[in-house]
This record gives sequence, C-alpha cells and structure tokens, in this order.
Amino acid sequence: MHTILRSATREVVIGHDQPFCIIGERINPTGRKTFQEQLRAGDLGRIRIDVAEQIAGGAMVLDVNMGVPLADEVDLMVQAVTLIQAISDLPLCIDSSVIEALEAGLATYEGKALVNSVTAEDDRLAAILPLVKRHGAAIIALPNDEFEIPEQPERRLELTRKIVEVATGTYGIALEDILIDPLAMPIGADTSLVAKTLETIALIHDEFGLNMTLGASNVSFGMPDRATLGASFLSMAMKTGLTSAIMDARSPQLVRAVKAGDLMLDRDPWGSAWIAAHRSEQVSRGS
Repeated sequence: MHTILRSATREVVIGHDQPFCIIGERINPTGRKTFQEQLRAGDLGRIRIDVAEQIAGGAMVLDVNMGVPLADEVDLMVQAVTLIQAISDLPLCIDSSVIEALEAGLATYEGKALVNSVTAEDDRLAAILPLVKRHGAAIIALPNDEFEIPEQPERRLELTRKIVEVATGTYGIALEDILIDPLAMPIGADTSLVAKTLETIALIHDEFGLNMTLGASNVSFGMPDRATLGASFLSMAMKTGLTSAIMDARSPQLVRAVKAGDLMLDRDPWGSAWIAAHRSEQVSRGS
C-alpha cells in the first residue's frame, strides 16, 4: 500500500516497504508565543528558518499549521504555502481545524498534498472529504468521534472501518490515500496508553494494510527526557506498522532512531543510507 505525495517537482512515497516518512512538525505556532506574534504582524520570516532546519534534519514532508489566535488563518495559510513552495521542493501536509484554511491551502498548493486531519464525526467527514477528493489529496484520519476518544484498540479499529467505508464508498477516495492516526496518548497520564496505541497500529495494519502516522511528541508529553522516550516509541511503532510520523526533524536522537529502524527492518538496502548519514555527520564534525 503506497501513499504518494507530490510537490511540483518531487515525489514522496509512504509505505511499509519504504523508508519511514519524517513529517516535520515545526511550522506550527502552537506553544510558540514569539512566532504567533510575528505571524499576527505579518512577518513570515521565521518560516524560512523552520523550513531550512527541518530539511537539514531529514524531513521528507513539511506540516504547515497557521492556527494563530486573533489572526486571519486563511490568509496566513495562503501566504505560508506560497512561501514554502518558493523555497523548498518538499511535499506539504496542510494542517488546520478550519475548513476554509484547508480549502485555501489546497487551492494554493501545487501538487498532491496530505491533509491533517479528519475525525470519524459525521459532520467533519462530510465537510472535509469532498475537499480532499476535489483536490486529489491524501488524508490523515483519527478514529475518534463526537462521543469519545476511545481507549480500547478494538473501538478505534471500529471507527477506522467507518472512516474507510465513508471515504472510499461515499466520496471515492482511494484506500491508499487514507492514513490513520492511531491516537498516540501521553504515557505520563497513563502508562498503559502507549501499549494500546501499539495494539491499535497492529490491528489496523492487519485488517487494512493502511499507512499510519501520528504526532510523535504526544507520547512523551509532560515527561522528562522526551527524546529518549520518543525514540524508543518510534522504534516499537515502526515494527508494529507505523509508516510515518509528524515529528521534530531537528532532533538527532529521533531521526537516528527512525533511520536505525529502517536499517533493522530491511528498508535501507545494504545500509547505504545509514552509512551515508554517519559519514556526513563525521564530516560536519571535522573528524
């Protein structure tokens, strides 16, 4: 099952036989007070820095979220997508809870984007899936609805079935263009939650073979030494069936864990990518 994303000039393939797809999370003002102030003032200069840092870290797709309180999110999304396309050839993940911002981002984007995200709520499916179909995009879907964020993996699988049925049957979206977010919950809140996420990944993989993604930082939220926890989780999730993650591409520890996982799971033939990355790091250190 291959999910193919495109910019105007580059193609990225997400799949169980492909290198793990690193989706850079940084172009997001959530929790970044200075960045929010800059965006409200119409200053998008920080985006240039975020793009450069994430590409240097190994990002293969860039998530773009312009959700700034007291700002015109639609206009900011158009400006951000336009700017990023001018300075990078990576495919984009258009990320917003505002339908108008999603539509504006998709209309501005040149290529096949990933949309982040939709839930199993009937009104959200009816509002977002037609946009996805119209623009030929792929979609991240979360198996929760208006009633609950399910704790049990079996319920998450049930809601995944609903999403797949509606997306493919009602809106004609290709199965390979549906990525499921299996709901990564913070282990600091309940140490059983990560095991349930891993079980959800396995269930969805076994029934549908779908590609999956999630916010990798969610798992370690509120805990010390978050990079170590994130790296450990990603390694386990890759073996279970996770094929991409929205993550901090600036974190060498997280990126190395993903690259090591690719090597161990035979997605890096002859270890060429691992060896090349090691040599590049040695050169940068002057050794």
